[in-house]
Amino acid sequence: MVRDAYFYAIPLLVVAGLIAWLAGPAWAWPAVLLAAFFLWFFRDPERRIPDTPGALVSPADGKVTVVSQVADGGTTFTRISIFLSVFDVHVNRSPIAGTISDVRYRKGKFLNAMTSASAELNEQNVVKVEGEGHNVIFKQIAGLLARRIIFNKQLGNPVERGERIGMIKFGSRVDVLMDPSANVQVNVGDHVKGGSSVLAYLPVERQLAPSAEHAAQGVS
Repeated sequence: MVRDAYFYAIPLLVVAGLIAWLAGPAWAWPAVLLAAFFLWFFRDPERRIPDTPGALVSPADGKVTVVSQVADGGTTFTRISIFLSVFDVHVNRSPIAGTISDVRYRKGKFLNAMTSASAELNEQNVVKVEGEGHNVIFKQIAGLLARRIIFNKQLGNPVERGERIGMIKFGSRVDVLMDPSANVQVNVGDHVKGGSSVLAYLPVERQLAPSAEHAAQGVS
């Protein structure tokens, strides 16, 4: 469970106790139920991270809403968009192993994260991970209800595939931009889980075994 759960739930339980003492237990139930909701919302289940070379995992739980080609900074990417409802786990994870090579926070609007305009106009945190021979960009995009984006890493930090890197409160969207050569494994409408669902497989460069590498050097 994310520790933020206690920041919301404990004050509500204190309020519930005061209400129960002053007005009776029946009046305290709304505060108790709201506290229970926050404890549930900030859940952080363990996930089994795929170890297949080239696997690009989902950075979030949610529904795949877009699989398309998009131009960003003059470069063409395959984009996969994932919408997180208030019922999804909101912890975000790194899609690949590598190094955080760029982090850019953009202020913006709080449009419905289901709309295409939210990808460019909404408040968002744009992160680039460089590793496994590829650059992968993922965007933490605020939604209609989301008013806070949390990113726990810094520029230059190493990350593992599926490692926890932050979260978005409360409804939101995550976009993943990858090389068009990636072999996409999901379709619009699929429900994915952060860290465990494979969105795509990136091309893996073949490496010679040590003995073969030495032999090749001997030939040259």
